[in-house]
Amino acid sequence: MSFESFLPERQPPMNPDNMVVNMRKEYDFSNAKKNPYASMLKKQITLRLDQQSIDYFKSVSAEVGIPYQSLINLYLRECAASNRKLNMQWE
Repeated sequence: MSFESFLPERQPPMNPDNMVVNMRKEYDFSNAKKNPYASMLKKQITLRLDQQSIDYFKSVSAEVGIPYQSLINLYLRECAASNRKLNMQWE
């Protein structure tokens, strides 16, 4: 028994033009409505963090199995929800 016998049978590549035509016949989006939750989706920004903070969140993310950017977002969301403020005092 050869290794090739375990592989699925190769099929010719799909023609993108046929896919579009088939999709148009199968789905009708003429009465579609805009996503009401679109404004609640995440927004990409640039945020400058020091390496020590990034390393901390990466190590925690490895322990809990959550991507570090999601972990940072969860932490910031918790701070915002609890109205947590920094206590900054300059000398």
